[in-house]
Amino acid sequence: MTLILPSPDSPLKIGTRGSPLALAQAYETRRRLMTAFDLPEDAFAIKVIKTTGDRIIDRPLKEIGGKGLFTKEIEEDMLSGAIDIAVHSMKDMPTLQPDGLLLDTYLPREDTRDAFVSQGVQKLADLETGAVVGTSSLRRKAQLLNYRKDLNVVEFRGNVQTRLKKLADGVAECTFLAMAGLNRLDMAHVAASAIEPEEMLPAVAQGAIGIERRSSDMNTAEMLSAIHDKETGQRLAAERAFLAALDGSCETPLAGLADLDGGTLRLRGEVLRPDGSESISEDRTAPIEDGAALGQEIAASLLAQAGPGFFDWRT
Repeated sequence: MTLILPSPDSPLKIGTRGSPLALAQAYETRRRLMTAFDLPEDAFAIKVIKTTGDRIIDRPLKEIGGKGLFTKEIEEDMLSGAIDIAVHSMKDMPTLQPDGLLLDTYLPREDTRDAFVSQGVQKLADLETGAVVGTSSLRRKAQLLNYRKDLNVVEFRGNVQTRLKKLADGVAECTFLAMAGLNRLDMAHVAASAIEPEEMLPAVAQGAIGIERRSSDMNTAEMLSAIHDKETGQRLAAERAFLAALDGSCETPLAGLADLDGGTLRLRGEVLRPDGSESISEDRTAPIEDGAALGQEIAASLLAQAGPGFFDWRT
């Protein structure tokens, strides 16, 4: 097929949420496409779309619907033709896309670690007994309580800037962000320290940007193939297969991280009770091409180890 490139008269419409981080990710996508095809900035039009998750910021995600809260309105605009592609933080993405949409392009992955953010404490291990810590993540809450039962975890939602203001206002002694987001915002200095995955395994697909398109739009598919990062795709195939097999959502405290070494993929997976009272984990390797199967195998193993009653809190 003959590739038809966007132009100022017929720009490629990029849909995104409106937070500073979401916009930074959309700008990165635009920049990579501009470079790949030697296009001017006005060959692209960025459209900000407010999602349900952006509008409701005073309640935990698990109470209002989970991961789809940050994608529904964006995907509706794509299906209607109002936008051509959507740029997403992959850790926010459900494992299944609506009919007619496809998520198969990933940008090079950023730092996967969590950031420990505090104005008075350098690292997680230094927190005093009974310290108040803020997070909106069920995963982080469960991991923190599994690590330190004495910690007092409070709800802490909002974008990076909102959470930093809450910290400055004394709502909590520390909070947690993704190092990837801070790096993309040129705010790495905000982190008191980065938490290694051996101490706190990150969310599935943390640090990865995904680009969604209409499955019938082959012209856009060919354009996006020029900026797709193969290694990120291989890592996410394993992690998201693990997530899907565990029915992962904002109601499920789980973590997963795939790493590549030559032709081998290493996948670590963890599932926890929400109160942190129990954690079950696996760490296995397989050939890269078997990454998705490995994700399913680890999920099955964790489910078997959990046994009857482990997931009763979900019913």
